[in-house]
Amino acid sequence: MTGDVLPCFDASTMILPEDASCIITVPITLDIASNHGVIVAAKDGILNENYALSLVDDLLQKPNVDELAKNHAILDDGRALLDTGIIAVRGKAWEELVMLSCSCPPMVSELLKSGKEMSLYEDLVAAWVPAKHDWLMLRPLGKELVSKLGKQRMFSYCAYELLFLHFGTSSEVLDHLSGDVSGLVGRRHLCSIPATTVSDIAASAVVLSSKIAHGVSIGEDSLIYDSNISSGIQIGSLSIVVGTNFPEEAGSTAEDSFRFMLPDRHCLWEVPLVGCTERVLVYCGLHDNPKNSLTKDGTFCGKPWQKVWHDLGIQESDLWSSTGSQEKCLWNAKIFPILSYSEMLTLATWLMGLSDHKTGFLLPLWKNSRRVSLEELHRSIDFSEMCTGSSNHQADLAAGIAKACINYGMLGRNLSQLCEEILQKELSGVDICKDILDLCPRLQDQNSKILPKSRAYQAQVDLLRACKEETTASELEHKVWAAVADETASAIKYGFREYLLEPLSRGSSAYQNKNDDGFVDHPFQPRTVKVELPVRIDFAGGWSDTPPWSLERAGCVLNVAISLESSLPIGTIIETTKMSGVLISDDAGNQLHIEDLTPIATPFDHNDPFRLVKSALLVTGVIHEKLIESMGLQIRTWANVPRGSGLGTSSILAAAVVKALLQITDGDQSNENVARLVLLLEQLMGTGGGWQDQIGGLYPGIKFTSSFPGIPLRLQVIPLLASPQLILELQQRLLVVFTGQVRLAHQVLQKVVTRYLQRDNLLISSIKRLTELAKNGRDALMNCDVDELGKIMLEAWRLHQELDPHCSNEFVDRLFAFADPYCCGYKLVGAGGGGFALLLAKDAESATELRRMLEKDSNFNSEVYNWNIYLES
Repeated sequence: MTGDVLPCFDASTMILPEDASCIITVPITLDIASNHGVIVAAKDGILNENYALSLVDDLLQKPNVDELAKNHAILDDGRALLDTGIIAVRGKAWEELVMLSCSCPPMVSELLKSGKEMSLYEDLVAAWVPAKHDWLMLRPLGKELVSKLGKQRMFSYCAYELLFLHFGTSSEVLDHLSGDVSGLVGRRHLCSIPATTVSDIAASAVVLSSKIAHGVSIGEDSLIYDSNISSGIQIGSLSIVVGTNFPEEAGSTAEDSFRFMLPDRHCLWEVPLVGCTERVLVYCGLHDNPKNSLTKDGTFCGKPWQKVWHDLGIQESDLWSSTGSQEKCLWNAKIFPILSYSEMLTLATWLMGLSDHKTGFLLPLWKNSRRVSLEELHRSIDFSEMCTGSSNHQADLAAGIAKACINYGMLGRNLSQLCEEILQKELSGVDICKDILDLCPRLQDQNSKILPKSRAYQAQVDLLRACKEETTASELEHKVWAAVADETASAIKYGFREYLLEPLSRGSSAYQNKNDDGFVDHPFQPRTVKVELPVRIDFAGGWSDTPPWSLERAGCVLNVAISLESSLPIGTIIETTKMSGVLISDDAGNQLHIEDLTPIATPFDHNDPFRLVKSALLVTGVIHEKLIESMGLQIRTWANVPRGSGLGTSSILAAAVVKALLQITDGDQSNENVARLVLLLEQLMGTGGGWQDQIGGLYPGIKFTSSFPGIPLRLQVIPLLASPQLILELQQRLLVVFTGQVRLAHQVLQKVVTRYLQRDNLLISSIKRLTELAKNGRDALMNCDVDELGKIMLEAWRLHQELDPHCSNEFVDRLFAFADPYCCGYKLVGAGGGGFALLLAKDAESATELRRMLEKDSNFNSEVYNWNIYLES
């Protein structure tokens, strides 16, 4: 990434050449092309609706229209190929580049001795373009570059859909922050800002990594970055302030007169120089071009140089030496004084034309000071000091925000991320984190009724890890998950958590059901219950159903109940028996007889194959209420689905068992009650999980389900009354494919839940977007717009990869790349990482062809299943 652009594209969709270098280009109008690098690509190559791949014939730097035409750089549509500066080097070309890097030290030493420069952007790229070899041979180390890299050719990958923002000038930065992409801009980050009644900060101003004191004014669309702005500072509109630390004046108040004003459309920054104790203040107009000479409309602070001299009484010879061949411009003008901070501020006001003093003491003070030009600053910046100062500044801000979050807030900040900033202070970072950790007990005392314990514990875990107390953090982590389970139990119904945790004893009233004579009276009644359920596939909204998200925020999921190979794959049969106890068996041949149910309690061993049924016995009250004291149960379960399928198998099997137990004990077997109990059951099992799987299996057809926090957690299932035409189209176009890859969902779930408890902003925004996609998918299906559903599936898949980078793998990527020409959408079901994939073909014919291609291709160890939407309850 060598350019000054911020690209927005999906790199995974790019088909790049294997053994070559490749530069990413994008078509652009000639007026923009004339100010940037342009690629001249060969006319032949691979052309596609999304991209074009061609050899690079030549490279042009800021060519005018005549040069573009002369070099055949203008495309048939009148545009040119803009060089984005994004370079991909693969295969043999990469090997040669690595070999070059191994021989690099002597080349770098030679450059340092000669004082010359080599450009990664221009020189390195030129080595792969034969037309540039003659030019390159005259450049520093050009012969070595041509010798080591020149055998390979460079390709141009023209990405028609690539969007980018160019950050070539300060003016462009402000344009982007307030222009078409302003909706993507966060206008406040890692900053300390006073109340609106003691400051005047425009809502459109962008304040990043900065501390703003009271009595400060900041105008519209200005950018403040990495700065301390003290009282009495006025910053105009469309201005930029970077790395500036205004010192506080002793005894100053907000009512004091303003000490410094930066006018509209100006830039101000502060840099440390090597061997200089003072940091230097640098300033200019937003639209000043430092390289424009006196004879080519050069300006300083927006005014022509002649007016600057006239207004200030400065002579040309004060700024530039009479000797030398360089053109006189702002870049080499010795205009910035190195003095005390207050003197530099005073002279800055004077040089920008804001002072009434034309001669007086200011002109002699400026003339007699040591002054530097931008060119000299460029060579003398103390980058080590700059980076250290910036890191310490951001660490101090992060520490202040973290303390305020605990002292005044509800732990809504990501303390783990703030601690990373704080630990940039190598000497005192850990001590600061320990001070913050000491505040936690007071937080819980103050907010114990409304602050979820799971969040409070997670905050302490993050702080303990920042304090290098890993052992204590790991011990406390168990409390995090126990708290999530407790909070889920409390959300099922009032008092349910205490009921579940109530100690069991043979003498308790819950275990005694006696008649008037004192004898147990439960006559045996033979009963058999069979429950069979479909699996589910999900289109969008997953993760918003998972505690603790669903306990604190609304969730939405769009999913479908389906049968596989013309049968319902998940089920259980429960029979009453005269023999006491419970006999459990499954389709894997495992069997267990439990004579005494009293010892069944959490936590369960993760390797226990019967923990699902044991948990079901707990949540349905079979154990606590002694519902089978005078009889026994025989429970048989099966799931004719590959392990790790992602089809919600575990939850749906739990729903089947819970529903059957409630039915055989005359309990509340309504689907909503069963769904909530399974939510709790999975917490008791230790696997976690949300409500969408059991909802998907319990309710037939296509449905849009919402959840609303409260006690009890409220679920609203809205069946989509799909037309026969829509059902037929879905069943013809949607392929349900088992990838052969296995992934356990709870491993992913723990990572995602932890990020939510940490209040990870990216995760929260991604899940919010998934809920919106579920709503959009509902609307698309109701409008019979299956193509739109495909687009929604693609975006949902991208978001799932943001939530868990490991939810895909090389096999899945190859499968989707293979299916892409035939499909309008695809994704893995559930948490991803393997299991089943959904491939939504462009039409029925494409689906048939894709299925045929998959079944005959030996590279894919996948199986396409026959399926139908399950419509009967």
